[in-house]
Order: sequence, then structure tokens, then C-alpha cells
Amino acid sequence: MKAVRMHRTGEPGVLALEEVPRPEPGTGDVLVQVHAAGMNPPDWYARKGFSNIPEELRPVFPLPYTPGSDISGVVAAVGHGVTEWQEGDEVFGLVRFPSLEHGGRGYAEYTTSPALHLARKPANLSHVEAAAVPMAGLTAYQFIFDHIKLDEGRRVLVNGAAGGVGHFAVQLAKVLGAYVIGVASGRHETFLRELGVDEFLDYTTTRVEDEVRDVDVLIDTVGGPDGHRFLPVLRPGGVISPVFLGEYHRERAAELGISFRGGQVHSDGEQMAELGRLLEEGRLRVGLDSVFPLAEAARAHERAERGHIQGKIVLRVVPD
Repeated sequence: MKAVRMHRTGEPGVLALEEVPRPEPGTGDVLVQVHAAGMNPPDWYARKGFSNIPEELRPVFPLPYTPGSDISGVVAAVGHGVTEWQEGDEVFGLVRFPSLEHGGRGYAEYTTSPALHLARKPANLSHVEAAAVPMAGLTAYQFIFDHIKLDEGRRVLVNGAAGGVGHFAVQLAKVLGAYVIGVASGRHETFLRELGVDEFLDYTTTRVEDEVRDVDVLIDTVGGPDGHRFLPVLRPGGVISPVFLGEYHRERAAELGISFRGGQVHSDGEQMAELGRLLEEGRLRVGLDSVFPLAEAARAHERAERGHIQGKIVLRVVPD
């Protein structure tokens, strides 16, 4: 079978399509013929050797390495003890995340996955659309339901609202009856209004910290050294949920009664099934930035590095 592998870390060109043995499902696993693989920031962080993380904290992973944790495809075989799936089932999921050493290896024609990490692919989605969901959708879901425990009627500001996590966070907050303010560049306004934001702010022309007040929850999918600029928008007792590392002046935040809630996204087939239900009901939709064939994974990573992504980038493995 074909798989994208890297034998060293570096620029997108280190990704190459190679012939490798087809894996066999172990106990509790299924073999999936991958039809599409979603791309996520950890994929390009790994490719670059996690150079964005302090050296003492950088994860170690074996080379050669096949990136990819988000897949949508068809069950090709089941391992011992698997009863919930059978050959021919269409599935999608976040595979073995956050493990790197035994990761999802989704940039491939076949991969294995624990049966419990998968859910049935929504019938109204193509494999390309379904592959765009797992990590971004689960991150938004776990933040909103597990960490924040969002209540109806809350004022929620999503920074980076048009990106993978952001556009799902906007929609899930609306599902729960929140008032949602979306922050992104102006070219994403139509997209975000279609997703249901109650207010849109273009950060390239507007200083959000000067315009917004009394926010209950900030979901910040951008992070970075200027994260603290959002402190004035939050009410006393508000919540900041950082998806990426950022400088939030936590001592000052504590003085304002602002708390922090969040955590590492992890594989969860039951929550994938809930996302699938919302997608089938039309209460969530998938934003696709761009689609590349598996053989052009390097080009897809080049697109990711240009930033300003609307929705998700996906690798197509098998034509729908």
C-alpha cells in the first residue's frame, strides 16, 4: 500500500509517498481503508520536529513517521474481540490521539484504529467532509461540554472563529443557545454569519478589546504572546479557554476573577458519534478550506503554512 512518510524533520518536502506493508489489526482494533485524511496543526508541528515547543518539552517520536490522526474510510477487517464493527462499515474518527509513538498514521491507504475511537460516518457527508471533523470537532466539543460546561444564554467570544476548531466551536455554542461573537479577518465574515454568529469582528480593522465587554467565555484558538489583550472583554468571573499556548497575564486574570479551563483533546468514539448525529441533523456543517490528493501531502502542508485557513485542509485518498 501507499503511505506518506518522513525520514527526517524539516520543510514540507520531507513528506514522500512510499510503498509500505499493509498493517494488520490487533486485538480490539479494526483495519480501515482510508478514503480521506484530515490535516491538523500537530501534523505540521511533528514534521518540523515540534520546533514551536521549548526543547525540554518536545515530544519524541520514531522515524520514519506517517502523520495523520483524522480519518474517514471503510472497515476492511476486524481484529480479535471486535463486535461493534464489520467489514464494509463506513467510519470516521480521531485515531490514537494524543499518542505519537503509536499514532493514527492516517496519511495512508490503510491504517488500524482501536474500535472505540471510531463512529459511524454521517450518511449525508462525503469521506472528505467527514475526515475534516475529528480533531477539530472533538476539541470544540470537549472544550464546550467537558471543560467549560457551557450554559444557555452565555456570551461567548471565539477568537480565530473561521479555523478548524473555531468554526466548530461557534456552531456548538449556538447549539447550546449561546450568544456568539466571532473574531476573524474580514474575508471570513460571510462564512461565519452563515454559521450563525450573532456578531462578527474583523481583527484587521477593529481592536476587539476596545469594542467588546461582558463576555462570559473566551475560546481562544489563536493564543500567542498577545492573548492577554482579551482580559478587558471578559466580565469578572469569566472564563478563558486557550486552545493553543498563549500569554494571558494569569496573575492579573486572577485578580479579575477570571479562570482558565481547557485540556488536551483525546480520541473518543462516543463523542464522535454525537458529532455525527449533529452533522446528520444539519445542526453542524463542515468548512473545507482545500482538498489535495494523498500524493501531494507536501503541497497541502505548504498551504497550511500560509495560514488564514477557513475550515479544514483534507487529503483525498480514494475518490468519493
